[in-house]
Amino acid sequence: MAQVCVFDAYGTLFDVAAAARVAADEPGRDALKAVWPQLAEHWRLKQLQYTWLRTITGEYTPFWEVTKDGLDWAMEKVGLIDDPELRERLLALYWELAAYREVPIMLAQLKAAGKQCAILSNGSKDMLEGAVDSAGIGEFLDAILSVEDVSIFKPSSLVYDMVGTRFGCGKKDVLFVSSNGWDIAGATGYGFQTVWVNRAGDPVDRLPHRPAHILSDLSTIPELA
Repeated sequence: MAQVCVFDAYGTLFDVAAAARVAADEPGRDALKAVWPQLAEHWRLKQLQYTWLRTITGEYTPFWEVTKDGLDWAMEKVGLIDDPELRERLLALYWELAAYREVPIMLAQLKAAGKQCAILSNGSKDMLEGAVDSAGIGEFLDAILSVEDVSIFKPSSLVYDMVGTRFGCGKKDVLFVSSNGWDIAGATGYGFQTVWVNRAGDPVDRLPHRPAHILSDLSTIPELA
């Protein structure tokens, strides 16, 4: 049984496509409406790729800068680079990403069962706090852990070390939950119990370490914990 349940934030608790989807539904966004799924996909992919490249090269920069760089690339890719007002709107919406609908109930069940809950994310502290406040889930979290404190992105072991440091627990006492296959591989190799939230039904990544559990959403996490 896990004592501490740790969640990745973006794509796991928070819907990273929400910013593009919400903006596309606003009046006067016809150009975005036609391409928003592609924009959201490109934005997320570049955001992740830039964290990996910056980790490899030792050129850390806060996640907010990576997020802006990824959006700029994505907007150019889909032909919207000349719309600075849209850029600012999308960035503003990223601070208000919706949580997946099962998240509040799931976290409340974990807390009622006496579990400690935390976020461990590449996100900057202020970004994470904004998303948590917007989603109204702060009361269920014992800690919001950001890679800002170690200046390197996941899946570096220095990031996973933060959990034991904060909670004084062993690796096997942690249930780590992420929607990112590469993050789960890193956390499994580190020694955490892991759950991959595979909402898209993707194949398991061809990496050395596989998830202990695979779920389609977060609703049954309390049963595993």
